[in-house]
Amino acid sequence: MNPTQIRDYLKAFEPKRDRTIVIVDFANVEKWRYSLQWNIGIQELANLVKNFSHGKRYLRRFYYGSDYGKNESSSAMEAWSKGSITRAEANGLQVITKRVKYIHSADNVYGFEKKCDLDVEMAVDLIKERDNYDTGVLFSGDGDLAYAMNYLHEEFGKQFIAFGARDHVGREIFDAHKSGTISKILFAEDFEYRLNMHRNRH
Repeated sequence: MNPTQIRDYLKAFEPKRDRTIVIVDFANVEKWRYSLQWNIGIQELANLVKNFSHGKRYLRRFYYGSDYGKNESSSAMEAWSKGSITRAEANGLQVITKRVKYIHSADNVYGFEKKCDLDVEMAVDLIKERDNYDTGVLFSGDGDLAYAMNYLHEEFGKQFIAFGARDHVGREIFDAHKSGTISKILFAEDFEYRLNMHRNRH
């Protein structure tokens, strides 16, 4: 989509914003900076989210792994991780979080990999909040939520939009688009100009 098409699409979408839930899978979104070669800060991300949902904070949901470091008994969150949560909350996002796990890995140069899967939490929240939205926007190219979205579409008539990086959108997302569960797939690269618009205002 070019900027004119995006502007027209968002203008047509505006009446739906009060009844739209946004699911931000931050672990997936954060990878965009490597694949797209442009920085997506939490403030810029929140500005994109607000194009789709405004008003009720609990409908702008930010799923994030809290990092307490390698020591499993640590009760102190890493400062940078706590800062990410603070920025998300300050920019009008409802944070849903759980602790990151450090898993030993001989293949990793650091000797470990970090893991924090919030797919179950996202799926449960989509179902739990179903009376409060008509449209859902998934900020992730991961297809793990397709099963839940198909259920909500078939049983409750919910419509979904996927927002992901081009070439990093799972096959399940395209299948859900073909079946009608996902009405539109938006590509993050096309929205870079909107990030720059907000950056230039500061």
